Amino acid sequence: MAEISLRRMKVRQSGIITSVKVGGMLGQRIREMGLVPGTEVTVQGRAPLYDPVALRVMGGTLTLRNNEADHIMVEIAEETDTSPEA
Repeated sequence: MAEISLRRMKVRQSGIITSVKVGGMLGQRIREMGLVPGTEVTVQGRAPLYDPVALRVMGGTLTLRNNEADHIMVEIAEETDTSPEA
């Protein structure tokens, strides 16, 4: 398993939040949206200029700006190449 910031996740990639590395009002706002350690998130899409990012969380959709997504660490499964060998 690899740990990356939510900002670096690809579209349709899923993972489990491991930590939220910001305090204050921004940290509180992120946690109030349900983005807490142990929560599964899936990147649904990105805006044309890649900001904001649309997330699927607990059956709902929400959006975050990249500067907010930078503070959220996510554990994702290592991608494996499943293409047939030539």
